[in-house]
Amino acid sequence: MTSLDTPPRPEDADAGRLGAGPAIPTTRALAAQRPLSRPGTHLTRGLLHDWQERNRAASLPLALRQLVAAGNLDNLRLAIQVAGGEVPSAAPADVPDLPGAADVGDVTDETDEPDVAQHASRSVPGTDTAASRGYRGPVFMDSDIYKTLEAIGWELARTAGGAEDNGELTGFTDQTVDLLERAQAADGYLDSYIQVSEAPRWEGLAWSHEMYCAGHLIQAAVALARSADGTPVATRLLAVARRVADRLVGTFGGGEIGLDGHPEIETALAELYRETGHRPYLELAKQFVDQRGHGLAGDHHGHGQRYLQDRLPIRDTVTLEGHAVRAMYLDAGVVDVAVETGDQQLLDSSIARWEDMVAAKTYLTGGNGSRHSQEAFGDRFELPPDRAYNETCAAIANFHWSWRLLLATGDARYADLMERLLYNAFGASISTDGQRFFYVNPLQRRYDHVEGDDPGRRHEWFTCACCPPNIMRLLASLQFYLASTAGDTLYLHQFTGASVQVPMTGGTLKLTVTAELPWSGRVGIRVDEAPDGACGLGLRIPGWSAATEVTVNGEPVEARPDDHGYLVINRAWRPGDEVVAEFAVTARWVYPDLVLDAVRGCAAVERGPLIYCFEQADQPAGADLPQLTIPGAPPLHERRADLPGIGATVVLDTDAVQRTTSAPGSWPYRANPADAGDGQHITATAVPYFQWDNRDGRPMRVWLPQVPTTTNQPSQ
Repeated sequence: MTSLDTPPRPEDADAGRLGAGPAIPTTRALAAQRPLSRPGTHLTRGLLHDWQERNRAASLPLALRQLVAAGNLDNLRLAIQVAGGEVPSAAPADVPDLPGAADVGDVTDETDEPDVAQHASRSVPGTDTAASRGYRGPVFMDSDIYKTLEAIGWELARTAGGAEDNGELTGFTDQTVDLLERAQAADGYLDSYIQVSEAPRWEGLAWSHEMYCAGHLIQAAVALARSADGTPVATRLLAVARRVADRLVGTFGGGEIGLDGHPEIETALAELYRETGHRPYLELAKQFVDQRGHGLAGDHHGHGQRYLQDRLPIRDTVTLEGHAVRAMYLDAGVVDVAVETGDQQLLDSSIARWEDMVAAKTYLTGGNGSRHSQEAFGDRFELPPDRAYNETCAAIANFHWSWRLLLATGDARYADLMERLLYNAFGASISTDGQRFFYVNPLQRRYDHVEGDDPGRRHEWFTCACCPPNIMRLLASLQFYLASTAGDTLYLHQFTGASVQVPMTGGTLKLTVTAELPWSGRVGIRVDEAPDGACGLGLRIPGWSAATEVTVNGEPVEARPDDHGYLVINRAWRPGDEVVAEFAVTARWVYPDLVLDAVRGCAAVERGPLIYCFEQADQPAGADLPQLTIPGAPPLHERRADLPGIGATVVLDTDAVQRTTSAPGSWPYRANPADAGDGQHITATAVPYFQWDNRDGRPMRVWLPQVPTTTNQPSQ
């Protein structure tokens, strides 16, 4: 009897999470807080809402076109053909405006990382056969389809009952699920590369991404199951995903056969258990976590065990190392397994790695990964701004991991990092029009920057296209990360325009939140509906707010956070009650610890949750960004601006020194440090980091050197 025929066990009776988000611990989980389910939270205005609208209007349609152009869907058709099945047409009538490959451009082989681009051409089993049969792209092409389907699932949940026309999204979903059903083998196996190439199953797990792709398929199925309200296509996709999961359980459960070189299946299996109540999925996720560090992942062209997250048992691992995305996807799964199995020691190990990462391996923007080689974490405090890799997928993996730790512990520090990631390392990955994406997110770019013949600007798509659909699935699900509950207390983690509705003892608490973060620090919360009796409202006090003022119905409340970083207000709420928080969104200089060699002696600018950067496009005529320094900590002056290619923003002006340029070819070192700062005072302008590279592609830097200067002070 397959798991499709197995009812949830009594202890798993709370299976099924209609209207819920990507990570929903069971009621028995080791969790301090719980996410909201339907009706939950909806973004109504503000920057994050605008990002979601842009994602729906521009980015998702682009993904549907690129999955046709890059061959992802054709690879599934090839798998059907190799198996002797009936192959459906390439563009059925119910999927409007899906162009062919000739209609879509700017698919680049360059991702700033040679290792990534070479995945498609390395000598791996089945390469020649797959290519001769028409297979296109890397071995993990299926995962791009699944991430897009997951994004569609959350988008359908977001726009349910609205005026949006989702015909294109539902048409694509119907078409794709049909392909997946036809391509899936009778025993549940599904992987287009292996099926087309006829390479042996599971024998190349270090490189094949078979479980990685299966994990993203499972997450897509869960998203549709929680959003599409029992529609046939959601039911069909969940059945496909469960057959894949059952194949994994049947093949690997209880054995020591192997581990995927790219963790992802662990968190997916845990969530499938939460959705279905079928415990073998959780048991297999736990098995895979426990088996890490015992050599079962094999080797991948000499990349080594660090790269594959297989050097040490997870409980003995104290710092993140190797491939950054793999490391944080694994730890997201570690937290899922720990909370569902009640394993406090396992959870504590993940917390310790997070703390070490934040203290020694995280950029000012929240990004991770300091080495282009192997897309990896570097040494402790190895954080060069110009060579920062900071893969977009790493920011998303960190966001997912931090969210799980937030739910497990109730600590606001995880929400603090999520906010930093969201507005900076992640926010910068998308162009203002939603049509171009960064794979790599450095903190500095020079005039002559080039990486693998690529100048390092955004692209519409990549041969290794892991980042764009990953961006889309996070944006479509942002509403699920704004709030959670613990007992009869509602906690607000992120502040933006939103409606929030949650059941409490004695009734429903319904709120309207008005906020214009990151531009303004004022947050208004109006109670629209309240339960009988008292309940709590917890507000995260951001670490960047040096002074916070809070009022309830105009009366001041001491803004003192509790031990977890939240100001909790308990009272019997009434409709019409208003809470107003004024966070100090002020521009400020920040300085690196002396152990951060690469930026020692420099300073950067923050304003509220935003990191700022200096682009050549904003500097006065004659100023040369690579020659700019700052004298001490000059005042920062804010002003609203509307910039071509960027739109509305808040820019910061400050005094800077345009250093005297050395003669061409001269020795670039000085006997006197004061000589390095000699020059003329100018006004330098900074813009939010997430808005950079939307104009001319010239230099950018987050950190400016602080040096002594012998120049005259600027004229008054």
